[in-house]
Amino acid sequence: MNIGFIGVGNMGNPMATNLIKAGHKLTVHDLRREAATNLLEMGANWANNPKETVPGNEVVFTSLTLPRVVEAVALGENGILEGCKRGSIYVDLSTNSPTTIRRIHEQFAKKGVIVLDAPVSGGVYGAAAGTLAVMVGGDEKVYQRIKPALDAIGRHVVYCGPIGSGMVCKICNNLVSMGTGVLLAEALTLGVKAGVDLGTLADVIANSSGGCKRITEKFPRFLFKGNFEPGFATALAAKDVRLATDLGREYGIPMEVSNLIDQRHVEALHRGWGDLDSDAVAQIQEEKAGVQLRLV
Repeated sequence: MNIGFIGVGNMGNPMATNLIKAGHKLTVHDLRREAATNLLEMGANWANNPKETVPGNEVVFTSLTLPRVVEAVALGENGILEGCKRGSIYVDLSTNSPTTIRRIHEQFAKKGVIVLDAPVSGGVYGAAAGTLAVMVGGDEKVYQRIKPALDAIGRHVVYCGPIGSGMVCKICNNLVSMGTGVLLAEALTLGVKAGVDLGTLADVIANSSGGCKRITEKFPRFLFKGNFEPGFATALAAKDVRLATDLGREYGIPMEVSNLIDQRHVEALHRGWGDLDSDAVAQIQEEKAGVQLRLV
C-alpha cells in the first residue's frame, strides 16, 4: 500500500520502519525532519506538512502525543483534511480522547473521508518488534481493507466496534497498566521492608496470581535497573490516566481508585519527571517507604 505517516518519534518511527520492511511505500512527516532520517534512507518520501502526506496514498496514519495535537494535524491549516478527497482514509494510531476522535470523524465525514481510530499498546520494544496490540474502531469493512498494513505493526490486531471504540479500549488498558504500576510499587516496598529479597518477591508475584507484564517485562527493563530513559514517558502515562478519569466523568462513572492513580502521576509531573519513563512514578513510593527497588 501507499501510506502517509505523520509523527515518527519513539513509537511512530519503529512502526513506520516495519511498514517499509513489509513492502509498503511511505510518505512521512514530522516536526523534525531529522527524526525521519532512517526512514528516508530506507526509501520513504518526505512531506513538508500533513496535507502533503495525503495525495497518492491509500491511507494516512498519525502517531502523535496529545488529543489537541491530533486535532490540529487533522483539522488545522495545511492539515490532513485539506489534502483529502472523498473516499480517503485517515487512521489515528495515537492514544486519543474518544470524544476528540469522534469529533474529527464527524468533520471528515462532511467531505466523504473515512476515519478510524487504531491506538496501539506494547511500548517502544513492541513497536520495534512489530508485536503491538492494535485496537481499531470505525467502519469494519474499511478496517478489513487496511488490515494488511496494521498487521505489519502489530501481532494482535482487534476490531473493537464503532468509531472511538479503539480509544476506549486503549484508555481502559492503560489505566490498568498505570494503576498496576502504582500498586506493585506499594506491594514491593512492603515486602522488601518486611525482609524479603526483591528478586525473590518479584519472582513469586510474577508466577502467582499477581503476575502481570508490568512485573515480568516493564520493571525488569526500567525500575529494577534504575533506568528511567523512556520507554513510555511519565507525561504520556499521566495524559492517558487523565483521559480515563475524564471519560469517567463524561459518563458519570465512579472513579475513586483511578483518581488516586491520577494524583500520583500528577505528583510525578510536578517533580519534573514528565520526560522520564513512567516507571519513575514508583520513586514516590520508594521515597515514602524508605526502600529502593533495584536488582543489579
